[in-house]
Amino acid sequence: MSEQYHLNGSTAASIAGSIEQEVLSGALAPGELLPPVRTLAAALGVSAGTVAAAYRLAGQRGLTLSDRRRGTRVRPWRREGGGPPGAAAAPAPSDAERDLASGTPDPRLLAASGELLACLDYRPGSYGAPAIAPELAEVARVQLAADHVPAEHLGCTSGALDAMSRLLAAFLHPGDRVGVEDPGWPALIDLVGTLGLRPVPMALDDDGPLPDSLWQALAGGARAVVVTSRAQNPTGAALSEARADDLAAVLERYPGVVTIEDDHGHLVSDREVHPLSGGGRQPAGPWAFVRSAAKGCGPDLRVAVVAGDDATLHRLDTSLAAGQGWVSYLLQQLVAKAWSRAGTTGTAAATYDLRRRALVEALQRLGIACVGRSGLNVWVPVADEAAAVSGLLSAGWRVAPGRPFRLASAPGIRITTASLEPAEAPALAAAVAQLAGRAPATRY
Repeated sequence: MSEQYHLNGSTAASIAGSIEQEVLSGALAPGELLPPVRTLAAALGVSAGTVAAAYRLAGQRGLTLSDRRRGTRVRPWRREGGGPPGAAAAPAPSDAERDLASGTPDPRLLAASGELLACLDYRPGSYGAPAIAPELAEVARVQLAADHVPAEHLGCTSGALDAMSRLLAAFLHPGDRVGVEDPGWPALIDLVGTLGLRPVPMALDDDGPLPDSLWQALAGGARAVVVTSRAQNPTGAALSEARADDLAAVLERYPGVVTIEDDHGHLVSDREVHPLSGGGRQPAGPWAFVRSAAKGCGPDLRVAVVAGDDATLHRLDTSLAAGQGWVSYLLQQLVAKAWSRAGTTGTAAATYDLRRRALVEALQRLGIACVGRSGLNVWVPVADEAAAVSGLLSAGWRVAPGRPFRLASAPGIRITTASLEPAEAPALAAAVAQLAGRAPATRY
């Protein structure tokens, strides 16, 4: 046993299990450097090949990240709870706290699943049926065409993350690099690491990833990039038409790169979509546009429609066929019903936009820098995340620290405005201003 590193085992599996236990217990901290392969092998009395295999297993389990030049480190956990799988969940907010940390939609604005079920003419699928239900394909094609997304080839997965997982696994190998937005979605960053891939940060502004940052990621060897169309988590960025043109011009130079667009903001953002894979723009390599339903329809309707080129959709279908086969036709038909009714029953997007803009404008009036162009969240740069989070908690506001969202970007906090009433925005902005050392001159 290695006393210095608290690791033990005589086989690759047992050593990897020891690493997992140390990570889950907190004995190995996020970012901590593991011993060189030969050093640990000598300490444990095993071959260097055995330790190398253990490190590969740990990487495949999402525990570590390896870099030939910098060694193997414990992967920084990006999930919003702030800890590894199995860690205790954050305590529920008390009655004195306003919970603006969850990142989730307002339950009152989700599609009424009970009503959808009552009026659904359910037609069950069968073995050998198409992976995407005809009803959902019909609705999706109409809506995607309106957003200038080619929809000749369509697939269906159990949500956006399922689509991304299958697509990345179908095209990439452990050790490959993936360009991800920074700050970005913790679940995606977790997924990249769990697949044994290496996230490459792409800086962004209100219009989406910066072209120079995308260029650097691709020039550095990224074999895939994931870009959010709108309602980016945590910054609210939305691709503008000019930015989409600029990014598409960069991608044209890299025909082997897989481009994945994440449109989880469907029905929660009224920002126009400017796809990298449509509207006169066409990636030179494999591409997929993923439109998911959970944010607009509720987490139980975890369904995503995937548009893409023929070869990419073939790989996606093959991945599905090798496992679950297809997504429940009942769920697909419920989503089709919800999406088809969205235009006649009103939209939650306008409400979310009103709530988010109320906070952005209140912060800006007090001289507080923030971003939040679309979606459910506002990102506020801060010097000290822990101090900002604890200070706001003392004032009755629970917000999310920025660390789970960041790779190389500057500190910040994420405030979820999905359920924040506009009348509450001035008081919250005043609390943020006091923490920033700029007490507001106006009393609300």
